[in-house]
Amino acid sequence: MPECVAVITEHALLPVVPGREGEFEAAMQRAAPLVAASPGFVRLSVTRGVESPSTYLLVVEWERLEDHTEGFRRSAAYEDWRALLHEFYDPFPVVEHFAPVLDVRA
Repeated sequence: MPECVAVITEHALLPVVPGREGEFEAAMQRAAPLVAASPGFVRLSVTRGVESPSTYLLVVEWERLEDHTEGFRRSAAYEDWRALLHEFYDPFPVVEHFAPVLDVRA
């Protein structure tokens, strides 16, 4: 059985200005490789709200909290990420980090 690797999960609900969803999705396509190239990056997913289609869920998995908070957030890549995406949010999203407690899969 493969060893379970503990990761830190970054979670943010992204409230996109209504009517700009298509622009946001295109910008996210350009921005995703910036975070994916960061040391400690594991996985990124973006999903769109069914009941609230202007709200997106960003989930990024990191090897360590510091890979996000000190590595990516202090990098030139983050400045490019910010330039591509931050204009779409209203209000600005809250970003939180989570550590694993339980993971049940089929």
